[in-house]
Amino acid sequence: MRASQLFAPTLREDPAEADIASHRLLLRAGFIRQLMAGVYTTLPLGLRTIRRIEAIVREEMDAAGAQELRMPIVLPAEPWRATGRWELYGELLFRLRDRHGRDLLLGPTEEEVVTPLVASASCSYRDLPVNLYQIEWKYRDEYRPRFGLLRGREFLMKDAYSFDRDQAGLERSYAAMYEAYRRVFERCRLDHVIVEADPGQIGGGINHEFMARAEVGEDLFVECEHGDYLADTEAARPMPPEPAGEPTEPLQVLDTPDTPTIESLARFLGVEAARTLKCVLFDVGGRTVAVLVPGDREVSQTKLDKLMFPEIVRPFDEEDFDRRGFVKGYVGPQGFEDDVVVVADHTVRGGRDWITGANEPDRHVRGANVGRDFRVDRWEDVVAFREGDRCPIDGGSLRVGRSIVVGHIYQLGTKYSEPLGATFVDEDGTPRPFVMGCYGIGISRIVAAAAEQYHDELGLRWPRALAPFDVVVIAATAGDATHEAERIYEELRSRGIDAVLDDRDERAGVKFADADLIGYPVQVVVGARGLAEQQVDLKLRATGQRTRERLDEAAQAAADLLEAAP
Repeated sequence: MRASQLFAPTLREDPAEADIASHRLLLRAGFIRQLMAGVYTTLPLGLRTIRRIEAIVREEMDAAGAQELRMPIVLPAEPWRATGRWELYGELLFRLRDRHGRDLLLGPTEEEVVTPLVASASCSYRDLPVNLYQIEWKYRDEYRPRFGLLRGREFLMKDAYSFDRDQAGLERSYAAMYEAYRRVFERCRLDHVIVEADPGQIGGGINHEFMARAEVGEDLFVECEHGDYLADTEAARPMPPEPAGEPTEPLQVLDTPDTPTIESLARFLGVEAARTLKCVLFDVGGRTVAVLVPGDREVSQTKLDKLMFPEIVRPFDEEDFDRRGFVKGYVGPQGFEDDVVVVADHTVRGGRDWITGANEPDRHVRGANVGRDFRVDRWEDVVAFREGDRCPIDGGSLRVGRSIVVGHIYQLGTKYSEPLGATFVDEDGTPRPFVMGCYGIGISRIVAAAAEQYHDELGLRWPRALAPFDVVVIAATAGDATHEAERIYEELRSRGIDAVLDDRDERAGVKFADADLIGYPVQVVVGARGLAEQQVDLKLRATGQRTRERLDEAAQAAADLLEAAP
């Protein structure tokens, strides 16, 4: 490959629309170009990096026993209606209709395709396990696409789906994928963590996220100061406090005018917000659910959504308060009828003699205690994580890290096989639903995550595994320098090294700047001064290390330096 023929339009200035390093540098270095918000054309350099990631992923998926196929992008709506995700995904779906009026969508994920596919094979238990994967474009109509490849409306993904006979089989398949993913991200040279996670709209039980550390990452995780606990913020389960003991105060009603918020109540009474008990009302499938957390904490609706799935959870609005007879801003758990489900976070066990709403305008109560004054129907983890919460393993302090999610694996169980009627014939001749897992890797996200982790003020610093080319040979001047650069380039290619020759009719400074911007791991520079001394200059992009080597040993020296590249 010669740079004079390579379509790699680099930019000297930062694009105005780029807010973060990966977006800015991938545009400037000629890896991508925006077509519209959240949709990008991948240019030759970008595609070469993507192909390298795909090769790593394919090798590890194949080694783990998965088989590659290709599923459609345009999908029928009926299976999505059967699983409830046509409504659940809502406006995230790209919806369309064909000329016959049938509802269709552009696939954001493929459970509703692969599950009927495997079921149609009339599997026996002897045919299991099955693990199928594809690398394909996915589509989600993000309300606010941003950050380049990190939050797009079109993205490249590897998705795999395992089908097993029972939970034990699923756990074996899941463990194999877990190890394959760990190897993928190690080979991609990403600094990453593996965390317990929330399953989100995919659903299911046990799941893990593979998160590349990044200061600009939108995905937060928590880690213990002692290094023995990792989870995303929505799945983090802080250690609950010790039970507070027996009540010490009688229940008494307080006049608290104009105090509908925790802040105004705490200020009026001169107490800490942590002394108050927050009672938040939700509509869950038409039922009233009251969620209790200490006044200085927030309810995690993500956790509540997961807890109540598949029913839809929404906070009370003004009409709900009026219609169901609750006083907004003054709700307390005492006196609830049986038609109200009371869910309390475990942190509530750590308090007593709570101050909470009196269920009357401008009034609260002091001395409310669980058991004596109000009931709890369910103790659950529903509190939003807070920096400094205690680790559930050793009690150490939990801290927040920022990251980019590049992979997510799930134990789905029968979440999709049951509603889609996907069964196999078991040993006793009985049809049973497949026990499933699903496993996603964001191929295009890896490109952005690596760009975030591997860059400096000059441009990208690709690890060798992901670089579009291993070595660039730069002819700094015309004439003999170009001839020698050609010779070194051809020798590198004969050694199986993926090299590019910068033979453009450009100033040497432009070539050096582009080499740094694009991020080739090794640079070989042939110039007039070096030729006079029968030497070439070499640079290892990752460290900036520079060396001079004999001209007749340039290719070998570049190969040796490439071995030292990260």
